[in-house]
Amino acid sequence: MTEDDLNSPPPGRTRGPDRTLREHEVRTALLELLAEVGTVTATEAAARLGYSSGLCSFHLRQLARHGHIEEAPHHGGRARPWRMKQHTSTAGAGEPEPFGDLARGLEDESWQRWLAQRDEAPAAWRHDEAFSAVSYLTPEEMSRVAEAIRRALAPYQDREQRPLARPEDARPVALIARLFPLLPHATDEEGTGGAGRG
Repeated sequence: MTEDDLNSPPPGRTRGPDRTLREHEVRTALLELLAEVGTVTATEAAARLGYSSGLCSFHLRQLARHGHIEEAPHHGGRARPWRMKQHTSTAGAGEPEPFGDLARGLEDESWQRWLAQRDEAPAAWRHDEAFSAVSYLTPEEMSRVAEAIRRALAPYQDREQRPLARPEDARPVALIARLFPLLPHATDEEGTGGAGRG
């Protein structure tokens, strides 16, 4: 019997919606963890996420099979660290392609799941604080706003690694901020001759 046999889900079970959702949740959690910490083994993922190491091992291999992650370089031993798949940027900067598209997809999926299931959440959690705004900022001001958001979150960051620091009623909350300049549409530029509006 191979390691894959030991760690694979039991045969003979139909793939019902509950199992499919569970698999999706495990893989999403693993991808989010890898995006956060860089590399992780199945044992480390299990300790952080609360799943069994066998389940994490199985889904890490599935993610690798589908091209999302890859084995990270390591120096022997039985531990098998994984990392996000490394891509070469085609933008000409020579930097690794950011987690961007995959992260946004996970954020959007999590948001849609919240919208669909929030009526099932405990009463105190049936609301959110989603908002958006457009502000006219200089590049320096945009950076200052982003830094202010990071500072506001800083007191809560250690709760990820220190479960005992979490208040009893604390739950994981998605905090997503995207500050980016709104570029004009081509028709806007044509109508103004490329000049800025006063």
